[in-house]
Amino acid sequence: MTSKIIIRNESNKLDDADALWYVQQVLESGKISNEGKQHCYLTTFDSTRIGVSTRLNKQSELFVVWDLR
Repeated sequence: MTSKIIIRNESNKLDDADALWYVQQVLESGKISNEGKQHCYLTTFDSTRIGVSTRLNKQSELFVVWDLR
């Protein structure tokens, strides 16, 4: 079990509060990648052209929110 969630907002379109909403959507989907150890590696929201990727670290899970091209 990870102890921290780190969110990095790399989107040019979203403020931090809006980026948090996208991370929340991924969190609500549950841990479905890496044999149930982490949240989805890559989630895209095509209607708003936003992507969220995750990386599992030793004591945290990193969520990166970014703009799709």
